[in-house]
Amino acid sequence: MRSMPAIAVLCFLCLVSSDALSQNTWIVPEASTVLSTLTEGHPRLMMSDADLDRLTALRKDDRTLDRYFGDVIRTADEYLEKPVLSYTPARDRRLLSVARECMHRMYALGAAWRITGDGRYAEKARVDLLAACSFENWTPSLAIIYPDEPKYRRNDSDTGRPPFSFLDVSEMCHAVSIGYDWLYGYLSEDDRAEIRAGLMRHGLEEGIIAYTGKGTPGGKPAPWVYYEHNWNLVCNGGLIVGALAVAETDPKYAKTIIPAAVASLPRALATYGPDGAWPEGPSYWGYATQYAVFGLAALESALGTDYGLSKIKGLSETGMFPLLTSGPTGMYLNYADSPERNRRASFPCMFWLARKFGNTFLSDIEHGMIAHSEAGPFHLAWYVPQSGDVPASLDLDKRFRGPVELAVFRSAWNDPDALFVGIKGGDNTFNHAQLDLGTFEMDALGVRWVRDLGRDSYSLPGYFDFYYLTGKRGGKRWTYYRNGSFSHSVPLLGGEGQDELANGGVTAFSSASGRVFAILDLTEAYRGFSRTTNRGIRLVDNRRAILVMDEFDLTAACDLSWGMTTDADITTDGAVATLRQEGKTLTARILSPEGAVFTVESAEQEPPQSTNDGVKRLMIRMKRMPGSVRIAVLLSPHWPDGRVTGTTGILPLAEW
Repeated sequence: MRSMPAIAVLCFLCLVSSDALSQNTWIVPEASTVLSTLTEGHPRLMMSDADLDRLTALRKDDRTLDRYFGDVIRTADEYLEKPVLSYTPARDRRLLSVARECMHRMYALGAAWRITGDGRYAEKARVDLLAACSFENWTPSLAIIYPDEPKYRRNDSDTGRPPFSFLDVSEMCHAVSIGYDWLYGYLSEDDRAEIRAGLMRHGLEEGIIAYTGKGTPGGKPAPWVYYEHNWNLVCNGGLIVGALAVAETDPKYAKTIIPAAVASLPRALATYGPDGAWPEGPSYWGYATQYAVFGLAALESALGTDYGLSKIKGLSETGMFPLLTSGPTGMYLNYADSPERNRRASFPCMFWLARKFGNTFLSDIEHGMIAHSEAGPFHLAWYVPQSGDVPASLDLDKRFRGPVELAVFRSAWNDPDALFVGIKGGDNTFNHAQLDLGTFEMDALGVRWVRDLGRDSYSLPGYFDFYYLTGKRGGKRWTYYRNGSFSHSVPLLGGEGQDELANGGVTAFSSASGRVFAILDLTEAYRGFSRTTNRGIRLVDNRRAILVMDEFDLTAACDLSWGMTTDADITTDGAVATLRQEGKTLTARILSPEGAVFTVESAEQEPPQSTNDGVKRLMIRMKRMPGSVRIAVLLSPHWPDGRVTGTTGILPLAEW
């Protein structure tokens, strides 16, 4: 039997790989016609001259937009003083930081030159572009040629070699392509030829190998082509921008890359479905969505179509994800490999999402974020004026379905002291996952009381020893405290962490008055110890307190512990713990089982792991617990009115 062409295989896989893709909305273009609608001339990517002319006219009467223009020019002024881009593999190890610096320079300097006509900006960008194209490589091809060797796919510091990543090439491809496109009118013919040569040699040729497997031992496409996580969006997005930048002079790249990317992208875009959540956490939501937008916006601006990719379910809803999953403190429900104390930030892609899906609420949110920071070139490229509309009334509670399931609840919007709690379920095997099914985080009185520690250093040996990469259980990743179960606000059975292959979904969710809760089935996480394990989290006393309840049907008597991670100072008195932080107080009370008591432990660790200075664990530890066990803990903030929720009724989870 003859093998199918690589692109045909990708199309086939996209159509049958999951329920989310069963009703495809996209069309993979034919290579022979993909450039039939190509916009002539340059710039054609993201922001055309006509777009800039429109913005310039709008600027006269739009003070906000005028400020954004000024922000971009000030940023470009700073880049004028920076040294020329350089990269030495033995010293820098990863090209990513250089690629990202190059991207920011190209957008800022290119925009400043197009706005002002000042040749200093263009000349600085030209020098940096030529420097980037003169690098020995943007990433070695080993990650493509040997896709089955884990050491070429992991950031594995104990190999003694730089870690190889296709993210390097795709991000640099994007950066150089924007510089080439936006500065085209300034560059000489010799400059253009040299930049195109570097872009093709270091970027687009690597892309052809990645999609087709041409010249590799097994003839297989690169693994990221099939991934459902951020690599798919970043690699496809960067290569789309690169292929379209040189499409009129070197069309062979677009004719291969655009159909292949359109076939590959749905696998990751469907991961936003059905409700807009991102399974790699809020930090990687920003990274993944930025590159999804780069790819789709480039297709639209250069070809007039995104081939229906933006209609994939979940993308139109995802702009609400960072808002709904952040508490009144501004900190996210911070699962997966997200930075510690990760807070809401500006996301320029919100303007594109607002414009694409006709949702000015998203752009108004972004305007509010930029009011406390600086605007960037993307804010100009996708600018949406402030709507002036009364803010929409938002639901207090939200359930997110998908590979990683979430439920978030709050007592109010626009109240910095409001109560907020979020709980996480889903798949322990997804990229960047930690062993944390059922973990929760809580805000109240302007304080984060229960928190996640975030990621540890990616340079730790074996940090990315995932089962899906190695095919083996017990990877070194799980020996690091922040990644395993012992640092998370979850129960532990038999002194062991959760099963690394477990999946635990939200089985019940309610936002009805007096019945505000979510229940997660965590049975797979504790197989071998318990026939069934379920965790419920409920807002009680008119959303003034939180009840966390776990039910186990143990297969044999075993040690059982319950823990939550906090920065608060803690004093304990049997079944009652008092937490104090930033002049505020919260009481934790064990309602079940009778006789259980709180203890306090340290979450601090020794280097080279993050040391978690001052972080504590509020614990319940019980020995040799038999049969059916229920743990119920009430968390009650001390509100300004002086009333504290002292207790609440306990019903079995099945009766919630």
